[in-house]
Order: sequence, then C-alpha cells, then structure tokens
Amino acid sequence: MKRSIIELMTIPPKSHDLEWLKDSLQSAIELELATLSPYLCALWSIKNSSGDAYTLIRSIVLEEMLHMGLVCNMLTAIGGTPILNNISDLPTFPGHLPGGVRPDLNIYLAGLSKDYLEKVCMQIEYPENGPVVSSLKPTTITDTYPTPTIGSFYDGILTAFQQLNPPLSLKNQLNGATLNGYPLYPVTTLADVQKAINEIKEQGEGTSHSPDVVDFGGELAHYHKFAEIFYGNHLVKQDDSWSYTGAPIAFPDVYPMAAVPIGGYINPPESVKADLQSFNQIYLSMLNGLQQSWSNGSEVNLSEAIGKMFSLKELAVKLMQVSLPDGNGVYGPDFLLKTS
Repeated sequence: MKRSIIELMTIPPKSHDLEWLKDSLQSAIELELATLSPYLCALWSIKNSSGDAYTLIRSIVLEEMLHMGLVCNMLTAIGGTPILNNISDLPTFPGHLPGGVRPDLNIYLAGLSKDYLEKVCMQIEYPENGPVVSSLKPTTITDTYPTPTIGSFYDGILTAFQQLNPPLSLKNQLNGATLNGYPLYPVTTLADVQKAINEIKEQGEGTSHSPDVVDFGGELAHYHKFAEIFYGNHLVKQDDSWSYTGAPIAFPDVYPMAAVPIGGYINPPESVKADLQSFNQIYLSMLNGLQQSWSNGSEVNLSEAIGKMFSLKELAVKLMQVSLPDGNGVYGPDFLLKTS
C-alpha cells in the first residue's frame, strides 16, 4: 500500500530503510510534478512571451522540471523506477499538494494575478523558516504551518541516503539533457545526492540567510522570484538587508483565466470541450514520454516529452481567448485526466 508523505515522515529516522527511501523519492517526484500545472497556467496567461514576469516564471517552470529529473535519477540510482503517468496518483485541482504536505494549502488553477501569486505560487514555495525578507510579506502568509514541509521532507531523504549509503547505479539515469541552461546530471555518489537535494531546496525557497541560490548560479529562489512580480520591484541588498525596492517590474498584460471549478467546467462549448480533450491527451502523452525516459534511460524520449510540454501552450492560449458564460474571466486548461 502506498504511504503518504505524512505517514513516511512519522517513521523514526533510524527505521528509514531502502523501501522508505524509494517510497519517499516517488512521493517527491509527484510533489515536483504537481507544481507544474499551476505555474504553467500562470505562465501561459501572460500575453507577451517576454518581459521580466514571463522570464521569471519560465525559469521557475524549467527548474521544477530539473528538480523532478534529479529526483527521478536518485530513485533510478537505488534500483527504483519512477512512475510519472499513473493517473490515479496525479493531483486534481482545486486540491492539495500530494502526500499531505501543507495540508492547509488549497491549490487551484488560474491565470497570473496578484491574488494568485500570493495564495498559490508564493505559498507553494514558502520557505521552511519564513522568508529572509520579512518586512513586506503578504498578510495572508504565516510564519508557521503544520509539518511536514517540502524542505523538511527533503532533509529526511538526504539523511536516509547518508545513513543507508546505498550503492548508486548509473543504469537508466539521464545525463546531459539541458532545459534551456539547466543541466540534468546523474547521481553516483553521496556528494551528488547532497548537491541535488541542496539545489532543489535552495532554488525553491532559498537558504535561511539569503534569497540567492549562491551555490547554483546566484539567481533568486522561486519564492523570491514570485515575490518580485508580486511587489513590482526587483529584490536588492543594501548593507545587510534585502528589500523589494530595486528596478520596477511591470505587471504583464494577461488573459484573465478564472479559477478552474471543482471537477472541471460544466457543459463548455463543443469547441472548448474539444480543445480541453486535446490538451489533456497531449499532456498524458508527455507524461508517458517521461515514463519511457526513465524506464529506458532514453534522452530522446525525454527531449520529446519536454517538447510536448512546450507545445501545450498553443492550446492553452486558445482556451484563454474564450470567455466564460458568466463573463467573469476566460477558460483555461484543467489538467483533468480520466481514469476510465
């Protein structure tokens, strides 16, 4: 029986065996995959594929793909096979993050807005110990929330690797695939594992003392990239303090994609229904391609799968040009895959 992240985290560290590690890495894959849908909706809703906001969110999407790939490599290295296309394990929106992480957080799909940044994007990436820049944080975000957090979960995975010190195989790991400057690499030593987990954590939430990802290119962590768009200014450091008072970031012109309702849209127009089905078929094909990538160790499959992800934008934008019947926004992708 599959164990949730909450269940896995209640097991004492001294009892973390190889099966615990495999289950945890599979859950981490599902967690990373779950962030793509809300972030892609925000990205695709931006009308002009340029500018600071678009560039920032696009970089986050690519890094989330990298993180998922690194976790897939870690699971493959210890003899597991990543599962990426099991429809029953995929999140539905609105809903929660997989495995019980941040159970208070309700994630929905919508276009980019200040409200969406505050309630969804910044909450997903909210630092485990609170943001370094605390004076201007949104009022709806709190400094504490129930464990486990994404950061504490990854800490547990690293500790298990260090305790078990399992042999790490290169078989079916993927190496060399590059997501527009974000290279995927294999893990063959505990140092590689630590590097990968540190990269995932730092790129997501930053460190306890800096919003910069110092060890991985010096760019801002995801939380602070979203916050720059939210506050409308770049994050800058003056003396020993950080503030969102740098050069202005214009909020982009967006398609007003309304939140996708529970269960998807009710009786959409036939053209919209067809586009939703086409979108979800390509999305499933992308997941199947990712599955084949790590099942076969195929860089070709991975490249094709990534290409399908980017091809989804055309259909998403097409949906976002159709107004909802009530006039309160437009349609958008629902990422709903049927189990029957």
